Amino acid sequence: MWFRPSPLPRDTRLVALIVASAFFMQTLDSAILTTSLPQMAQTFGVRPVEMSAAITVYLLCNAALIPVAAWLAERFGARVVLGGAIALFTLASVGCALAPGVGSFLVARAVQGGAGALMMPVGRMVVLRQAEKRHLLEATALITWPGLIGPVIGPVLGGAITAWLDWRWNFWINLPIGLVGVWLVRRHIPDVRAREPGAFDHRGALLTGAALVCVMLGLEVASQQQLPWAWTLALIAVGLAIGAVALRHLQRHPRPLLNLAVFRVPTFALCSLSAGTCSRVAIAATPFLLPLLFQVGFGWSAAASGSLVMAYFAGNLAMKSVTTPVLRRFGFRPVLVANGVALGASVMACSLLGPDTPLWLLLPLLVLAGLTRSMQFTSLNTLSFADLEDRLRGTAATISSMLHPINAMLGTALAAGLLNLAMAASDRTTLALADFRWAFLLCGGLGVAGGLAYLRLHPQAGHEVSGRGAPA
Repeated sequence: MWFRPSPLPRDTRLVALIVASAFFMQTLDSAILTTSLPQMAQTFGVRPVEMSAAITVYLLCNAALIPVAAWLAERFGARVVLGGAIALFTLASVGCALAPGVGSFLVARAVQGGAGALMMPVGRMVVLRQAEKRHLLEATALITWPGLIGPVIGPVLGGAITAWLDWRWNFWINLPIGLVGVWLVRRHIPDVRAREPGAFDHRGALLTGAALVCVMLGLEVASQQQLPWAWTLALIAVGLAIGAVALRHLQRHPRPLLNLAVFRVPTFALCSLSAGTCSRVAIAATPFLLPLLFQVGFGWSAAASGSLVMAYFAGNLAMKSVTTPVLRRFGFRPVLVANGVALGASVMACSLLGPDTPLWLLLPLLVLAGLTRSMQFTSLNTLSFADLEDRLRGTAATISSMLHPINAMLGTALAAGLLNLAMAASDRTTLALADFRWAFLLCGGLGVAGGLAYLRLHPQAGHEVSGRGAPA
């Protein structure tokens, strides 16, 4: 018999939709930029490769400020910080649209990255504190759709805007969204703040931010192949070393910037690290590999590639209405295991595709990949917070916001690295269809491994949220 939850309260739904809209503006902005870089380079009179700095500077400023998001919200109030972050992001978008040269454009992008660093963790923290556990599944489903939809439709939308209008309109579209968002935040977001936020942990912020910057920069240059591999690995190693020092500091500090007690909660640890990393890497690698497969491996046009990617997007959307009932019916453990294996298998199946694959086989496979991606993404994001105490939710939201972009970039870097290794092993200087097969197989295998790792979950994991498997 299907579990029938009580309806999501109107106030909680409204807060979740406001936060989701802010996330959507952020993820869409990052995704649409990639297709506009050549036109932007032409406008500014620089080489296209130089415009990759627009992505890098955003990521670095974002990584540097994410660790302080929870403390700022507790000190100044979530409404003030979230509203201010949206306003600053919107103003920076206007700055990008009006930028006369590459220097001013990069400054605006840096401000965007800093503002975006506060939007996601603070917004997630507000929703987590607003929703009761029995409503957490529905609330999380609402705020996770931007992370699924933005990266898929962003390149297609950005290409269309750039072709029909001008690349600057990719940033102008944030103006109405941002203005409405600030008004809604001031009107409806509760002013959540800590009674005693405590002193700011300067050393913890510096170490954590530096570690994130080094790791993110290393993964970015790895995916873009901007430095020799020895330098790239050295940069990541430095980041990991600083991270180890940061962890030691956070464990010893009486009032640390981030409370590492969250990792003693089994569901958060498994879904945020180990198994969660495997699943998210496979999730992130697929949207990177598919357009390349269609355009480089098959030799198809960008328009044909974009239309097929939309089938993948359709699978993402179709699963949104099914995710909550399925989790209510079966619970987290069986869904994460079965869907995780199906996710990995669908990615591995892409290794069998060729330019002569009939559409009646290609389209269902893309839809299946989108369906399983959506289900796994929402399930992971919900279960991560299902068993946390209220006092840990702010830190958990910040840590999740730190790990998600790392996992996304790790997936892209892994896919790019596998393509390059396959190409080098065949002693070629250009990609061939066979190179994609190895990338899909290995990334999909990682997804399967992640799915099987959820067998370690307790059968009643997250039962207060799913309503399934609760003790009688």
